[in-house]
Amino acid sequence: MVIPFMLTLCGVTMENKKLKWCFGLKDGLKIVEPNERLSESYLKEAKLSLERAEKNFNDGDLLWATVVIYYAEYYSLYSFLQRVGIKCGNHLCSIIFAAFLLGDDKTQIIDRHKDKRIDAQYYMKVDKEDEVYKMLQEAKIFISMFDNLVSNLGEKDISRYRDKIKDY
Repeated sequence: MVIPFMLTLCGVTMENKKLKWCFGLKDGLKIVEPNERLSESYLKEAKLSLERAEKNFNDGDLLWATVVIYYAEYYSLYSFLQRVGIKCGNHLCSIIFAAFLLGDDKTQIIDRHKDKRIDAQYYMKVDKEDEVYKMLQEAKIFISMFDNLVSNLGEKDISRYRDKIKDY
């Protein structure tokens, strides 16, 4: 049986391999002290970026709307990581690690939008207006979810998340 993100080979999960790889990268995952102030700054930037994305969309700039939608989502996700004490300079690893802590269902949107951002930014392949509008609506839900998550994190929650990463 294949479980998404958790394919087991000889007792070692693909998830474990990905996390170990991310922790081994120069700018990969690092365990640091939780930083509430920095977390709040990222969350604020997520909301401002979402406003910029909406303005870009309304101005008909679908390419930059797509790019900024992704970054707005990324800032909200990174806000969570900073709040629990994870630093990472690699977007893929940040998403993988958030999925590890929270479950794949919490990162499906940003994972899809990451690919759309890469297509738009590097290959000039931009979705049609209705698809970008859908992305914008999904981003609002995603950022709201992370805002709620980060805003309600207590010390016990942070300790529980940090306990999950002790093996890495």
